[in-house]
Amino acid sequence: MNESKCPVEVTPRIARWRIENIEACFWHQSKPFEIGRWNWHLSVEKNKQIIIRLFPQASTFAKERPPIASFVIRVFYFTGRRRQILHLEVCRRKLRDSSDFMWAIDPGLSGKVIIDVEFFDLKAAGVGEPVSIWGSNRLPDAIVPTISALRQLLADGAFTDITINTSDGTTAAHRAILAARSPVFCSMFSHNLKEKELATVDVTDMSTASFNAFLQYLYGFIKIEEFIPHRMPLLHAADKYDVDDLREACEASLAEDVGRGNVFVRLQNAHLYRLQTLKSACMKYLVEFGRIYDLHDELITFLRNADRELVVLVVQEVLAAWKGD
Repeated sequence: MNESKCPVEVTPRIARWRIENIEACFWHQSKPFEIGRWNWHLSVEKNKQIIIRLFPQASTFAKERPPIASFVIRVFYFTGRRRQILHLEVCRRKLRDSSDFMWAIDPGLSGKVIIDVEFFDLKAAGVGEPVSIWGSNRLPDAIVPTISALRQLLADGAFTDITINTSDGTTAAHRAILAARSPVFCSMFSHNLKEKELATVDVTDMSTASFNAFLQYLYGFIKIEEFIPHRMPLLHAADKYDVDDLREACEASLAEDVGRGNVFVRLQNAHLYRLQTLKSACMKYLVEFGRIYDLHDELITFLRNADRELVVLVVQEVLAAWKGD
């Protein structure tokens, strides 16, 4: 066996393995790479056909909680200066060892080959109903010693002293908590502004559901099932009310599951809110891993509607990647 000297390049959902000369050995195996909760290997075996395998590295966790993976695997190879692509989409395949996924392709490939795996979903089997790992393993760091009492105060509406008017209703909160967690709220309630005099705050750019999720974060007991679907309005609220820890939590979570269905929206929000980590994750997905060429309609919409400065940045990155190739 020949273990490739080239490490596998990864984002949270994509792995890319470059083999400089596929003819050099009958069996190539990648170095281990981490995606989700597992370390993985790719391997290539040359016989009558070329066999590509994808499998988790042996471990106690992989044995007890094997991954159930949905992914597309692509093979890029070159005939002269022309790049060719083979691809295969796999849905809900349980991967326990190297025998669970094998893809036989043309044995005539030679020279440089790139194997690219993009995971659409990963679930852990073994205990109860498998659920997607993405968005299920990162809770915002918002724990406070009095979490139980604060949860009860908000749930009961006990001693609330401020009314929040949202876009579709009202909710109530405690000024002291809002002021302690947000310098913007603190300023509102410390000066003779209308919010202090009327004991109301108008938040017409958020729904009641989204603002309640915001309150749950400020009070310290938000659950992941509330956090994930409200990440974008929570990011807006974090920026508007200057809650830095929430802003960081939203950016980290959004960067974890950048994919074809959200990358352009997230790129625009990363630009709007000056989120460099999220912007880098989006640009890496689009340019470094070449997914911009698969999203023609979405790209046209983005070019027509996005901020001009951001459009120029994307075009410059694409041109730089071309020159680099």
